[in-house]
Amino acid sequence: MNNLAEEVYHKLIDKDYCSQWMGVEPLLLAEGHCRIKMTVHQQMLNGFGILHGGIAYAFADSAFAFASNSYGRLSVSMNGVMNFAKSAREGDVLVAEAKAISVTNKTATFDVSIIEQDSSELYYTFRGIVYRTSQEVLDQ
Repeated sequence: MNNLAEEVYHKLIDKDYCSQWMGVEPLLLAEGHCRIKMTVHQQMLNGFGILHGGIAYAFADSAFAFASNSYGRLSVSMNGVMNFAKSAREGDVLVAEAKAISVTNKTATFDVSIIEQDSSELYYTFRGIVYRTSQEVLDQ
């Protein structure tokens, strides 16, 4: 493992069965920043044939979790708000990029943008706030 963010990612993904089910793959893992991708599959679609909003939220939340815990301190979500700009469809490859906006001793705010890989078109945005505990992720 090359850095703390990668070590944290591997520790979390090992038991993150939802991210595993979504087929999440890491593209960039750094302190306060991560980029992951997934392909939209039929089981992820709602009754309108588009990506279920809960799956879009879960994908953003995964990027948020990996980025917010990348400092090594166990961080848990306090709030998350999702905006839906465009609907993803089966076969779309989505990329979620989470970036730290503000990090304090007790809380941190992150923005997540989800784009379609080939077009770079923005599909979803997410802003989340975590509580940063004093526990170390790797000690869990």
